[in-house]
Amino acid sequence: MIVRFGLDHLRPTLAEVGIERPFLIASPRWDSLELPPSVGRLSELPAAEVEVPDEADGILAIGGGSAIDTAKFASAEAGKPVVHVPTTYSGAEWTTTYGIRTPDRRIRGSGGGARPVAIVYDVELTLSLPRAVTAGTAMNALAHCAEALYAARRSPEGDAEALAGAPMIARALPLVLAGPDDREARAELLRGAAHAGHALALAGLALAHAMAQALGGTFGLPHGAMNALCLPPALAFNRAVVPDEVAAFGDAVGGDPVERSRALALLGGFERLRDHGVPRDELADVAAAAAARAGNQANPRPATADEIQAMFVSIW
Repeated sequence: MIVRFGLDHLRPTLAEVGIERPFLIASPRWDSLELPPSVGRLSELPAAEVEVPDEADGILAIGGGSAIDTAKFASAEAGKPVVHVPTTYSGAEWTTTYGIRTPDRRIRGSGGGARPVAIVYDVELTLSLPRAVTAGTAMNALAHCAEALYAARRSPEGDAEALAGAPMIARALPLVLAGPDDREARAELLRGAAHAGHALALAGLALAHAMAQALGGTFGLPHGAMNALCLPPALAFNRAVVPDEVAAFGDAVGGDPVERSRALALLGGFERLRDHGVPRDELADVAAAAAARAGNQANPRPATADEIQAMFVSIW
């Protein structure tokens, strides 16, 4: 994967990967950017259907998880390479898999086979992020770091990326939330999220993400917010299974791993599932869905539906 920092690298990067006629996927929010000419554009996001023109020789996506997942879907369907310019900290830009959401953000389907070839980060594109999106996508990135240390595809390279990204995120997120225009803190958070995304691509997901995906897909809730809430109980569960790996994550974030992740979530305004309208009487069904997800199956010990329901109740 080619990785560059600074939007001034976008045109050279497109040329480097052989994309001369990109199909653009970006919301109208980014109309003010000076972008390379494109042969078409999709601006209504998220989208469950994408038609990439035959004359396009690649895809350029600018935005958060909705834009990037839509671009990966388009890449897989059209068999064309995609360059991502992420504007949040989600890490979706690193993976070949995607989720397809309806306009009300409920999961319609998923798949794989995208062809991401390059990523261009730019801190300026993150300065206008709302507080909740900043905190939620950063906590999603932090969960990528935690889970890379014990997911089924764990590797030394993935460990290195996770342990590089976690301290940067834990250090920078409070600074960014206290001063959203702090470019130095934003830059550190973005670099930490890049390490986290790389760790995700190498190691995959585990329990916290399975829980968050089940909640978000069922109720149309932001993925980052759900990860912020689900990471602490998932870490507590895994501490009994892989104590050394969870302790390593704690060392990286500077404290008890469960309490530190909970404190960062609270700093971002994420406290209880009920605050997001999750009905308690549906937790058993959502827990069953989470137990069946691939992330839970890749956990060091998959949690049962009853165990996941108990975790949901603890944060309800």
